[in-house]
Amino acid sequence: MEDKGIKVLVADDEADFRGLMSFWLKSKGYTVVTACNGEDALKQVAGEKPDIVFMDLDMPVKDGVATLKALREAKSDVPVIIISAFVDDRRAKEVRQYGISGVFFKGKDFQEGLSLLEAALRTHKQLKK
Repeated sequence: MEDKGIKVLVADDEADFRGLMSFWLKSKGYTVVTACNGEDALKQVAGEKPDIVFMDLDMPVKDGVATLKALREAKSDVPVIIISAFVDDRRAKEVRQYGISGVFFKGKDFQEGLSLLEAALRTHKQLKK
């Protein structure tokens, strides 16, 4: 397995999902850091400087909407892919105003999440040029 040199933050309060997604991403060559709530995610973004964030909408302490809003207010342009358990989550629509790179639904195959991740990183890299 080749190290891609890309750090992914997985922020989700469900330890099982967070662990599975982390394991899968690591198996694809990504470095993974995790957070179990929005406050922890903000600390990880500031300290670990991930290249991209997968963030659940429904987390304790600070939910995904408030966390994403705080990231953008802090002028962070890190790409964020929202994780949602519900295909028709009104909050998934609400966060689009804060600039997200996509929505990954928990019932989907992790390969779809990887496709979102790779597309978001390509787009972000082109915007940085």
